[in-house]
Amino acid sequence: MPARIEDYALIGDMQTAALVGRDGSVDWLCLPRFDSPAVFAGLLGTDEHGFWRLGPGGDTAAPAVPADRRRYRGDSLILEQEWDTDGGTVRVVDFMPPRGAAAPQLIRIVEGVSGTVRMRSALRMRFSYGRVVPWVRRVEEGGQSRTVAVAGPDSVWLDGEAETYGRDLTTYADFTVTAGERIAFALTWQASHLDAPKPPDAEGMLDATADFWHDWADQCTYQGPYREAVIRSLITLKGLTYAPTGGIVAAPTTSLPEDIGGERNWDYRYTWLRDAAITLSSLLRTGYRDEAKAWREWLLRAVAGDPENLQIMYGIAGERELTESSLDWLPGYEGSQPVRIGNGAAGQLQLDVYGEVVEALHLAHMTGLVRNDHAHQLQLRLIDYLEDHWQNPDEGIWEVRGPRRHFVHSKVMAWVAVDRTIELLERTDEQGPLERWRALRDTIHADVCEHGYDPDRNTFTQSYGSAELDASLLLIPQVGFLPADDKRVIGTIEAIQRELSTEDGFVLRYPTDGGVDGLPGDEGAFLACSFWLADALALIGRTDEARELFERLLSIRNDVGLLAEEWDPRLKRQVGNFPQAFSHVPLIDTALRLTQPLGPDSGDTTAP
Repeated sequence: MPARIEDYALIGDMQTAALVGRDGSVDWLCLPRFDSPAVFAGLLGTDEHGFWRLGPGGDTAAPAVPADRRRYRGDSLILEQEWDTDGGTVRVVDFMPPRGAAAPQLIRIVEGVSGTVRMRSALRMRFSYGRVVPWVRRVEEGGQSRTVAVAGPDSVWLDGEAETYGRDLTTYADFTVTAGERIAFALTWQASHLDAPKPPDAEGMLDATADFWHDWADQCTYQGPYREAVIRSLITLKGLTYAPTGGIVAAPTTSLPEDIGGERNWDYRYTWLRDAAITLSSLLRTGYRDEAKAWREWLLRAVAGDPENLQIMYGIAGERELTESSLDWLPGYEGSQPVRIGNGAAGQLQLDVYGEVVEALHLAHMTGLVRNDHAHQLQLRLIDYLEDHWQNPDEGIWEVRGPRRHFVHSKVMAWVAVDRTIELLERTDEQGPLERWRALRDTIHADVCEHGYDPDRNTFTQSYGSAELDASLLLIPQVGFLPADDKRVIGTIEAIQRELSTEDGFVLRYPTDGGVDGLPGDEGAFLACSFWLADALALIGRTDEARELFERLLSIRNDVGLLAEEWDPRLKRQVGNFPQAFSHVPLIDTALRLTQPLGPDSGDTTAP
């Protein structure tokens, strides 16, 4: 049975990522890319669907035990886990070297800390999300024995400094490690038609990987009281970036449930324009301009010459076809079915994404990122589209699978897109129908205030004519639609805090019992929305309350600083895909808001 979601840690090479449990088991790894089929899919099923467990043991019947301690090595994605046994203490170091054009590798180094510890490696490779059992054989090469698993286009090579043997379609290695001794294993993916990859220099790659992360983390300009949480979130976002293109995945997993045992299970291994845009804002505000520039270039390639058909998400290289299907042979995480790959929401209309993209481009320009004329032309074309379509109903920020509605947040973000483009025309030599777009901005603003506001309750509502609230309304003052001291803003914040908060004080996205999303079941508190509430409270002067909420949110991170998408207030555990970019970005933003003055000249972004 897979571990609790928060019991996993992330390692990655900025092209794919693995989840490693406290028991030393790698239960999720897609090769060679984030969106490739999984080689280890035990996370969404059982051991039969693939895993690699490395820890104290040796007896086939002995259960795996959780590590006594684990941590990342400094500011890196190098994971260290330690076990105390009767014979001594052992450490396992797991990492994936940043690879450029090289083959992806997962390296595991066993280090004796004290005494003598008996160890076992158990490796069960299953291609195509656990469905395909590969042909596994041993080959002799240059006097060295190697294990290779092959099926169709894929091959995976195991190199190790301990003798292996096969049993029950699993590759084992039983060995002992003494104090000061180091024994390395490496798993390398290679297209099966190519020559065998060279055995890696595990120790040399460990040093190079540590140097890479140390140098990258040193670029962070934030030095406030929450630096540990901020830098860990930034490293996580870097780990979710597909380095060859600059695309950023929302999460490295699919179908981790928002409702344990339910069907709110989605594939997040793609690049949402909304998530990527808010990530760009955090990167720019903390000193990471190269990553921000890479994302902008990814955006221009993905949208290309077709901004009128802007998708809400794309593949990590800009792919448009993300057909959704189910993997019926996988039972799902704790029985949560279906297990989905692809994402049907790619074809939805979400007008808010135009605002987020324009805001990101605006921020890049305002913070001095090198001018890109194509980006400016894209921005103007997006407004041309919005001018004709902002009045249409859409599926909204939460990708509802019920009927389209006139979501207030979507209209507000359409206003943001027009407002930031007007500012572009006012500040640069770009040409556009300035007066017409000023009138459009005023029209959208008046429309929202007339149809999206309930004067009797003094709150904005989820959609025109509805009574429901929506946590995305917390962003109204952040995007500058209305000032924070406006009574309508204060009323909305207080209504959301009163009606959408859980007993933990965290925030639900919206009431699920109204059927707005067209899905059965429930969900947990949405962590991004909870950070938004902390921001909103700070904006209206309730700073102590904002800080208390923020620090409560920090307390539910797992022991290595990671957050999933949601928090289940009943089960007191993290739920949803993991780790989630859309949780770590607002963590950074809230830390900055609580510790640094923000404004137009500070690089503050107001997009969600």
